[in-house]
Amino acid sequence: MAVSLAGRTAIVTGAGGGLGRTHALLLARAGAKVIVNDIPQNIANAESVMEEIKSAGGQATAFGASVTNEEAVAEMVAKAGAVDILVNNAGILRDKSFAKMTLDDFRLVMDVHLMGSVICTKAVWDGMRERNYGRIVMTTSSSGLYGNFGQSNYGAAKMALVGFMQTLSIEGAKNNIRVNCLAPTARTAMTENLLPPQALELLGPEYVSPALLALVAEDAPTRTILAAGAQGVEAAQITLTKGISIKGLDDLEAGSVILDKLGEIGDLKTATVPASGMEQGQIELGKALGG
Repeated sequence: MAVSLAGRTAIVTGAGGGLGRTHALLLARAGAKVIVNDIPQNIANAESVMEEIKSAGGQATAFGASVTNEEAVAEMVAKAGAVDILVNNAGILRDKSFAKMTLDDFRLVMDVHLMGSVICTKAVWDGMRERNYGRIVMTTSSSGLYGNFGQSNYGAAKMALVGFMQTLSIEGAKNNIRVNCLAPTARTAMTENLLPPQALELLGPEYVSPALLALVAEDAPTRTILAAGAQGVEAAQITLTKGISIKGLDDLEAGSVILDKLGEIGDLKTATVPASGMEQGQIELGKALGG
């Protein structure tokens, strides 16, 4: 059966084009009332997406606000009413190698991606807790999960969103607030001259949005990182291996033993996905107490 979001209200940030646009269109097709957000300078694009949704029989409003502007975001949420779904999609790029990057460019990317998501999430959080329902998606990236040359600022922000999601999913569980991450692969202006036309066609943003839909559905998972693109969907996980004990070793000797046994320490056959950060300490204490 198709996912239904009938009766739900969703905010999609940075929805005037690209991934945000395809997210907004699909959420509307699923029955959600969509607030199409973009920065005030791009309000015409947001209004165009709004009209696309309305022309197809859906419900939508456009709202111009920077995700870094707390007052504007609060006004958007107040006008939206009861927000059931938040898609933190807005972002910018300031790509350069770290040697050439200014601290201002690093801060700007962190502000928009990380703090923008924090500000929007904070604005809807209390309402979701009161209504015991919420679906929130952070847009992470393979650049954060695995690294990418020239994107230290972007990668840092995107990985920070994973940590934000991990904790919010735990804190929101008792109020049926499910928080997830989406790592999209889609064509951009940067890739248009690097990839052949057939590859660019397969990397359309519309091929990412079904994974977004799954992450905001009634029976959505929580604390899940989905990677999606070119009609493929994968899961990324932060795991912890069984590792070794260095109990009883001299500190200098222990450092050498760790280096010698990195292969055993990193053996993925023993890896698990911890339920929370406390599990690491419990595993380490278990080694110490267990001999």
